[in-house]
Amino acid sequence: MSRKCEICGKGPVTGNNVSHAHNLTKRRWLPNLKKVRTKINGRTRRITVCTSCIRSGAINK
Repeated sequence: MSRKCEICGKGPVTGNNVSHAHNLTKRRWLPNLKKVRTKINGRTRRITVCTSCIRSGAINK
């Protein structure tokens, strides 16, 4: 499963963990993705969608 929303294209973002001593280590923030069944072109399909798209009504379950 790719970690990308199939509606808006939201994906992982990279950055740094910063300690009190200001040591930097790489980290990733992953989007909150859910598998949702939806109708696309009259057929039921399971797609990976971020929760912000579900809440905004961009997809109808």
